[in-house]
Parts: sequence; C-alpha cells; structure tokens
Amino acid sequence: MNTPATSIIIVSRERPKALARCLLGVSQLNHPDFEVIVVADVAGLDVVADLPFSAQIKTAFFDEANISQARNLGLAMAAGEIVAFIDDDAVPEPSWLMRLTEPFGDPNVAAAGGYVRGRNGISFQWRASSVDTAGRTRPLRVPSRNPMVFSPPECQAVKTEGTNCAFRRDILMKMGGFDPVFAFYLDETDVNMRLAIAGRSTAIVPLAQVHHGYLPSKRRNSERVPKSLFDIGRSIALFHRKYADQVDAQMAWRVERIEQRKRLLRFMQSGALEPSDVLGLMRSLVAGHQSGSNAKLISLPELPINGAVFEKFTQAPYKHHVLSGRIWQRKRLRKQAKILVSGKNRVTLVVLSPTSLFHRIIFTEDGFWEQNGGIFGKSNRNQPYFQIYGFRSRVRDEVARSNQFRAF
Repeated sequence: MNTPATSIIIVSRERPKALARCLLGVSQLNHPDFEVIVVADVAGLDVVADLPFSAQIKTAFFDEANISQARNLGLAMAAGEIVAFIDDDAVPEPSWLMRLTEPFGDPNVAAAGGYVRGRNGISFQWRASSVDTAGRTRPLRVPSRNPMVFSPPECQAVKTEGTNCAFRRDILMKMGGFDPVFAFYLDETDVNMRLAIAGRSTAIVPLAQVHHGYLPSKRRNSERVPKSLFDIGRSIALFHRKYADQVDAQMAWRVERIEQRKRLLRFMQSGALEPSDVLGLMRSLVAGHQSGSNAKLISLPELPINGAVFEKFTQAPYKHHVLSGRIWQRKRLRKQAKILVSGKNRVTLVVLSPTSLFHRIIFTEDGFWEQNGGIFGKSNRNQPYFQIYGFRSRVRDEVARSNQFRAF
C-alpha cells in the first residue's frame, strides 16, 4: 500500500480539551510516516505542551478567527509530500491516514477526502458530493468501499470536507494554499473548485473515516444552533463572485436565504430560538453577504517553500484489544481499557445492556473507543428497532463492523 510521508495539520482555537482528545487519537494512527502540526491559540498550545508526546509535535501560535490563514501557516511548516487536515473537534479512526493517502499512489490524484461520522459515532454527517460554481452540492455515487477517483465534471468540483481531506503539498502551495478571504465556510470548497478548474482529480475514500462532534464555538452552540450567520453569508457572496455567473448567483442566494430561514424556524419550533433570534440571525446572514459583495478579491501568489524539516511522529507498535461486557461491568472494563491504552494498545470496549437502546460510539478522553447500546437495539440506523441477538453474537457482529477501519 502507498504510504507517502504526510503532514497532518490541525487548527485549534478556544477548544483545548477537544484538541487533546484529537491528538490522542492521532497518536494511535497506524500510518508509518507522518508528522503533526498544530496551529493554535495559547490555551491550545498549553494543552499540547502537557501531552507525553509533545516533543514530537510542531506548533505555531495563531489566535485569529480565520481558518484559511491558520491552515496556510501550517502549510508553511509542513514537509510531507501530502498534507492532511482534521478539525480539533474530530477524532480519526486508526486507519484513517493510511486509507486517505493510499490513492496518491496514482500521480493524477491531487486531493482525497474521506467519510465523516456524526456525534453518535455511527451515522454519517458526510459521505461524497460534488459542488457547482454556485456552491450547490449534489451526492456522488460511490458504489463500493474502495477508493474512487473522480475527474472534475464540467462547472463542478469534487467536494472534500475540511475535517477529513488531504492534498499534494506541492500542488496546494503552487496554487496559493487556502484563500484568506474565506475566514470560515467554503474555505476548502474554494480549494476544490480551483483544483477542478486546473483539471485535477480527487479521490473519495469511504473507509478513511473520522468522528466529528460539532463542538460549540462563537458561531454555534453545542446543539448546532447558530449564534451568527455573518461568515456564512460573506463566504457565499465571495464564492459566487469568484465562480458563478450573476443570474445563477442571484438564484442560489435566494434559495440559500429560504433554506437558512427554514433551518432557523425548525430551531424556533424546538424551543432553541426565539422569533427575535430568527430575525437577528437572518439580518446577520444578509449583512455578511453585503460584506462579501464589497470585499476585495486578490490573485493568490504561490506560497514559498521554506525548506521545512520533516519531523516524524514515532510510536511503539500498537496492538488492538477488544473488551466486552454487560452494563453492570462497565466501571471495571473502563479501568482495564485505560490500563491497556497506557501500555500502547488500541482498545475497543463494547458495553451492552439487555435493552433495545440505540448504539453510540465515542473515543474517550482516556484514549479508547467505547460502544454502548442494547443487545437488541440498532447500531446502523437503517436496522430494525428490535433485533433478536445473543450477547456474544452481538459483540461479534459489532466488532467485525468496526474492525474494517479500526484494526486495519
């Protein structure tokens, strides 16, 4: 399998606890040749300094609300042939980087994107899609679990998600990296579109998976209720100015306002927003769009190659252990899992109750994967609400499902 030297870049701001958990997951990757770069605020850099493997992490201070600038700072420090990105509120499966970088064995592949699981650890937030010049996305059909390489369709790009994507570093540097006008939202989509215009191919890798939690920020709370839509409106206007014709841009913007209002009304109906909040958020969306319509667009110069030295992240060989038990054994099993992790092991803990509760998977702060749910409940959300299972057979099936990306 192709294993190119890879630089992992993580941008973090105001989420030190999440960053520590993300890095603990990164430390368990099975890729043999990667380095780790963290671009973060003071709180993030402090938590990195407290990690047992902190000496192996490249760090840079950055405390501005502009993810594109932060990523470009990480790019300037990168020395890998490939650069991979993951968000601080995400955790990779152990095989993530190995899977994600495999398609770069094809010299025609310039970018790759994997699948993203949501906060329950099972359902997908994102799989595969294309995006057109007005920013509208459409699902892409990937018929198997194997990587699939797409040549860019006319007036479209293959979309990657910022929390699970990788690029050839030399190509990304020559095209100017990330455009700083996109402080938030559509930042990686802008890169996708520039790659498509250049005729570059992108691979979608279903088994390159990360778990993404959508932690709170200044733009949204823990339930994904927005606090401001200014940056979204601004980025939409900028994206339309760069790529869409005027008529299509106006139509897409009209649809976007309608969809955003529908989303806010759903939050209002659930009690998460007041009517005045909806009005204020819609005003922030329009204000952002006006700001983006007036902002200056510039041609991106090539990013300079600064001769950065590759600092390989070294690890002891990890073995994968599976622990399982009943709900009343959870305390003892968690203690056992924590001990195994401290001995450089990957651990999957399956704890089941005699119920039909839905299953959830989390990567704990102690560094092991824990799956909870009922023996008779569903894990994949397309399964029946109640399934006839014995304890051992249910554990066997769940471990077999997760092993395709965890014990690889």
